Amino acid sequence: MTIPLRTTEPTIVDVALGQRSYDIVIGRGVLASLGAGISKLRPGARVAIVTDETVARHHLDAAEASLKAADIAASRIVVPEGEASKSYATLQEVCEGLIAARIERRDLVVALGGGVIGDLAGFAASIVRRGLDYVQVPTTLLSQVDSSVGGKTAIDSPQGKNLVGAFHQPVLVVADTAALDTLSLREFRAGYAEVAKYGLLGDRGFFAWLEANWRDVFAGGPAREHAIATSCRAKAVIVARDEKETGDRALLNLGHTFGHAFEAAAGFSGALLHGEAVALGMALAFEFSVRQGLIADDEARRAIRHLADVGLPTRVADLTGEVPTIDRLMGLIAQDKKVQRGALTFILVRAIGESFVAPGVDPAAVRTFLTEKLAGQ
Repeated sequence: MTIPLRTTEPTIVDVALGQRSYDIVIGRGVLASLGAGISKLRPGARVAIVTDETVARHHLDAAEASLKAADIAASRIVVPEGEASKSYATLQEVCEGLIAARIERRDLVVALGGGVIGDLAGFAASIVRRGLDYVQVPTTLLSQVDSSVGGKTAIDSPQGKNLVGAFHQPVLVVADTAALDTLSLREFRAGYAEVAKYGLLGDRGFFAWLEANWRDVFAGGPAREHAIATSCRAKAVIVARDEKETGDRALLNLGHTFGHAFEAAAGFSGALLHGEAVALGMALAFEFSVRQGLIADDEARRAIRHLADVGLPTRVADLTGEVPTIDRLMGLIAQDKKVQRGALTFILVRAIGESFVAPGVDPAAVRTFLTEKLAGQ
């Protein structure tokens, strides 16, 4: 598969959910269309923009200018940057800000930022006045290919990641790829873990394309937009089949059971970004699948090698800071949202592009496996 030619027209991906269907608009400069898109969806609506301090410096003026050009009245709620804002305290701040701005049910919340802002603003929208509609304007690679699509909204609990939330679909997603120009290499790389995930869980051809073209994805241009659009299409198809994660939508959590545990153990801090945790988690999922006799060792090594080549962590030894204890990790894994009546559920793999939901995984086998990995084996 070759790199596609860039076009001047945005790519539109449909998330087909009946009356709650919505478009993902992908392209360079599409933030300028935000006001027109909202006017079409909600004539006469007012808007509250929820964003963080860093995103506000880069993109808030452009978002407000687009709304002003469409004659849309807008207010702003700006919260601190980082995973720590996915908290009860910041949720209360955002909810009170929406109420104070007199945002009503026919108005809109705009989540302008990365995954933290999308999750936080989307959850606030789901509960204020018993439900407000919202628009996702993701500004990181991770949020453009993953968290802005599908309606998962949440805050974190001290006992685990994303444990308090709701399914609440946006009415529009506007993914401006120019916003990615402001990301650090580390942030972009962390987002790339979610791109690679789509190939690893269900599209072997896309994974092979990424192996050949990942440098062009990092460099920008048509390869980047193609990777984003392909990822969004893959997620849209799965979400349309299983909106509330009662079946194969759980496949999107490849790497997340292990990854979330390490992320929570690191205190949801900058020491371990979400995408970095997912990369480590995917590497562990492939290795654990080898241990279970599900996948050939060389196949797993191919998947892990690509993540390492990009610069993502694939071993516990790649992490900085204090290594969590096995008891801490197992306790966090036991709080995973896929746990059913105390039984562990993992997403495991039979091949690159062939993942499956594995319920009833033996905790003793997981403990033995992780104990070895913590010891550097």
